[in-house]
Amino acid sequence: MKAVVAHAFGEPESFAIEQMPQPDPAAGEVRVAIRAAAVNFVDCLVASGRYQVRPALPFIPGGEFAGIVEAVGSDIAGVAIGDIVCGSGLNGAFAESITLPVTAISPLPQGIGFVEGATFRVGNATAMAALVQGAGVRAGETVLVLGAGGGVGYAAVGIARALGARVIASASSEAKRALAIGAGAEVAIATDAPDWREQVKQAAPQGVDVVVDPVGGDMTERAFRSLAWGGRHLVIGFANGAIPSLPTNLALVKGLRLIGVNIREFNLRHPAERDANMNRLNAMWQGGGLKPMPATVLPLSRFAEAMRLAAQRDRVGRIVLDIAPGG
Repeated sequence: MKAVVAHAFGEPESFAIEQMPQPDPAAGEVRVAIRAAAVNFVDCLVASGRYQVRPALPFIPGGEFAGIVEAVGSDIAGVAIGDIVCGSGLNGAFAESITLPVTAISPLPQGIGFVEGATFRVGNATAMAALVQGAGVRAGETVLVLGAGGGVGYAAVGIARALGARVIASASSEAKRALAIGAGAEVAIATDAPDWREQVKQAAPQGVDVVVDPVGGDMTERAFRSLAWGGRHLVIGFANGAIPSLPTNLALVKGLRLIGVNIREFNLRHPAERDANMNRLNAMWQGGGLKPMPATVLPLSRFAEAMRLAAQRDRVGRIVLDIAPGG
């Protein structure tokens, strides 16, 4: 099979497309013919060696994909050759096929194409686990989403709205704020607005109930201070690049909760909840509650360009590699 191969951690231009062996699935594994692979910021971190987990060298970058099951190992139930699925892992997706545990894939909702499907699992699964298992969001509550123009933030806007919550979005550009409004946010605030907290307070005079935070940096404390009594702050990532510190007296005074969301560990430790969440996401998609994020599609041969685009903070929409058979 053709695959992007990294023999050392580094910049995407140092990787190359090579012929790699196509492993047969072992017990509990499946092999998926990849038709599209999402290119995410985390893929750039993994490839450069800056992620907290490092794959063994050499490795194939890419963690999120959609495709068709083409082989199954023993001890597999409920998955058959020909099933159309999406999946995710730490690496291996920038290739014509991938072999991985069956627990790493999910059926694609009917009517969703491979390009949309390649971006369906990670952002939506992360936002769902954060909002449902992490914060226990209830209908009528107010959710503040930071980084609402990014993959997880955009997913959180749509899911929170589908759960019956009222959504305030924060995003860095006018285009991203428009995207968040289209996903269901009631209000969208510029991240760099000098009166950011005042605008949040105007939109939620009693404070917000939940903060979805994939951003970090100085946004975290500003959002934490905007929580109402008993509010929950979901720590999902640090797209800003800086890991923030918080004055813990704020949590004491207002009865606040800081909740970490590690989707990889959640999926491993809570398989029943993971599967229930994916079923619920499928139903939301079928019911029109979730909307696909716009995507720029490039061929596998332009993987380095795609990774560069994914690393740009001002980009709008997702980046997807089209991995057509024999292409």
